[in-house]
Amino acid sequence: MQKIILDTNVIVSALISNSYPTQILYDIVFERKVINCISNEIMEEYIEVLNRAKFEKFYNFKNNAEVVMNKLIEISIPYTPIEKITIISDLPDNKFLEVAKESSADYLITGNFKDFNFETFENTKIVSPKYYFENFKW
Repeated sequence: MQKIILDTNVIVSALISNSYPTQILYDIVFERKVINCISNEIMEEYIEVLNRAKFEKFYNFKNNAEVVMNKLIEISIPYTPIEKITIISDLPDNKFLEVAKESSADYLITGNFKDFNFETFENTKIVSPKYYFENFKW
């Protein structure tokens, strides 16, 4: 089974639009067709970002975010990275690479190609939600 990591922007996009991130989150991750890899640091970022006031303008965002977080906590496999990585200049984003290395994830799914401007990290492919959904059906 594939191991994936969802960047925070994928979670946010899944909650505010009906698009590829939504399909990945609900139809793939929540249906346990892949293994979702997280760390405490990633979960903390999800929670911090999803609680930002700017998202209150979206209908039922807070309630939906709470449901999503509870489900992710329930089904995700937690990792505690040993090695600190500092490849990305936006230092907090390195936590995703740390989990990629620790978990040997197959894919890191992100919309942030400003910081994740490389195609692979170790054995993890870095792809957009659209690319993942269209090309890597389970």
